[in-house]
Amino acid sequence: MSDPIIKVDGLAKRYLVGHQSEREQYQSLRDTIVRSGKNFLRKAVDMAKGRQILMGDEVEEFWALKDISFDVSEGEVLGIIGHNGAGKSTLLKVLSRITEPTEGRITLNGRVASLLEVGTGFHPELTGRENIFLNGAILGMTKKEIRQKFDEIVDFAGVEKFLDTPVKRYSSGMYVRLAFAVAAHLEPEILIVDEVLAVGDASFQKKCLGKMKAISKEGGRTVLFVSHNLSVIQTICQRCIVLKGGQIDTMGPSAESVAKYLEAPSDTFWKREGSPKTDCYFEEARISVEGEESQNPIIEIRTKITNEKTKNLAFEVHLFNAAGEGIALGLLGSVDPIKLPAGTDEHIWRFPAHNLATGSYTAALRLNIPGVEVFDEIWQKLSFDFQAPPQAIHSYRIAQSWGHGSFTLDLEKV
Repeated sequence: MSDPIIKVDGLAKRYLVGHQSEREQYQSLRDTIVRSGKNFLRKAVDMAKGRQILMGDEVEEFWALKDISFDVSEGEVLGIIGHNGAGKSTLLKVLSRITEPTEGRITLNGRVASLLEVGTGFHPELTGRENIFLNGAILGMTKKEIRQKFDEIVDFAGVEKFLDTPVKRYSSGMYVRLAFAVAAHLEPEILIVDEVLAVGDASFQKKCLGKMKAISKEGGRTVLFVSHNLSVIQTICQRCIVLKGGQIDTMGPSAESVAKYLEAPSDTFWKREGSPKTDCYFEEARISVEGEESQNPIIEIRTKITNEKTKNLAFEVHLFNAAGEGIALGLLGSVDPIKLPAGTDEHIWRFPAHNLATGSYTAALRLNIPGVEVFDEIWQKLSFDFQAPPQAIHSYRIAQSWGHGSFTLDLEKV
C-alpha cells in the first residue's frame, strides 16, 4: 500500500486570548504608569530566568485544534464539516502552511493549492493575467507549463474581458471564479477548498463541484473540502471528518459521518463573547419548538437586546436546512419599523412551523434598517431539530423573498 499523500499526527493549535481584568477597568494615569513599570521589571526577571511569560489572569489559552490525527490517500476527496467555531478553517490554514501549529506533525507529499478566503492568493494591484502567472510560479511551474493551461483557466473563470484589469476591481464573484480556476487547473497534487465557493452563483458552484470530482477521478489529485452543504459533501466526498470543539468527533464514510453529525444535540442557545461593534446588539438568543406534539407547532426565539439609544429598525430571521440552503425568510419592521427603546430588554419572536418538514434547521438573526445599515447579526449559530406532526396538513405559501428561500415566515413579536 502506498504512503498517504497527507499525514496528520497529533496536530494542535493554541491561541492566547487577552482579557481586561477588573482592576484595570478604572485606573488613574499614575496607577497605569506604576503598574506598567512593575510588569516590565517582572517580565525582565522572568526572561532572565527562562520562564514562560504569561500575563496571569489577563490571558486565557484557547485551543482551536487539539489532538487531530488522520491520513488522506492520493486521489481522495475528504470532506470536513462542523458547526461554526469547530476549527474547520483553522485546520485548513495549518495544512496550507498559513498558520504554524502549536503541536504535532504534518506531512504533505506534493504541491498544495489553497482557496480559503476571498482575497487570499492574489496580489490586488496585479491584473488577472499577471496573477495567473504569479500563482503558477509559486506552485513551481514554468512559464511554458502555465501558458499550456492559460486558455483553460480563462475559459473556466469567464473573465476574459477583464483579464488585464487589476483584480482589486473585480467583484467577489469574479475573484472567486478566477481563484478557483487557477487553483484547479495549475495541477497541484493537493487542492484545499474552504466554504469560499458559496460566493459564486449556482451554475458556477455546480461547475466547481464537477471540476473537483474530475481532478480527483481523472487526475488522481487529492481534495480537502470544507462545506456546510451536507448534500454536496455526501455527493463528492468518499470520507468525511466531523469537527467539534477543535477535535475529531467522527471520521468515516460521508453518509455515516453526516448522519451522526445530524444526530448531535442542537445549539439552541447563544451568548455574546467579546465586545460588540455597534450600539445596538444581541446579548443572548435562544430558539425552541413549542407545541411540537400538537397540530400547530410554533418556533419561538427569545433574544436579549441592548440598545444604547431608541431606534426604529427591522428584525430578520433566516432559516437554512441541513444542506445549508436558505429556505425561508421572516421580516418584521421593513414597512412599519419596530421602535426599540434604549436599555437591555428581552424580546420574544414567534412563527408557525406548519410549513417545515421533519429535519434539522439553522437560524440566522439580524437587526437592521433594510438596505441602509446592519446593527448586529447572529449568523447560523442557532439550530433546532423539528418533527412534523404525522397528520399535519401543510399549506405552503410560496412567495417572493429576495432569494432568501422558497417561502416567507409569518413572524410576529410577542
